[in-house]
Amino acid sequence: MTAVRLGPRAPRGLSGVLAGGMVALAIVVCLAQALASSSGRPGPGLPVVAGHVMAAVAAVGLQLVAERSQGRLAVLAAWSVVILAAAVLWFGWWA
Repeated sequence: MTAVRLGPRAPRGLSGVLAGGMVALAIVVCLAQALASSSGRPGPGLPVVAGHVMAAVAAVGLQLVAERSQGRLAVLAAWSVVILAAAVLWFGWWA
């Protein structure tokens, strides 16, 4: 059996998908807040919305660094997106 080798672009691909997911999640949270506000219900709240938007902006920025640089900086930026996405999911949804 041959071991599967992931190329150097694998972390960037994973972080790109996660950055896109963070943007989609931020949009959903913003829409949930808007719909809740218009119907007079509490919704997720401004701190939650702001946190998701800031995390999405940071993830996209880190992804740009990962895509446009090479070497350790690219790998560090890509894994930072993974850690950021895990932190948002843990503290914002699971904890």
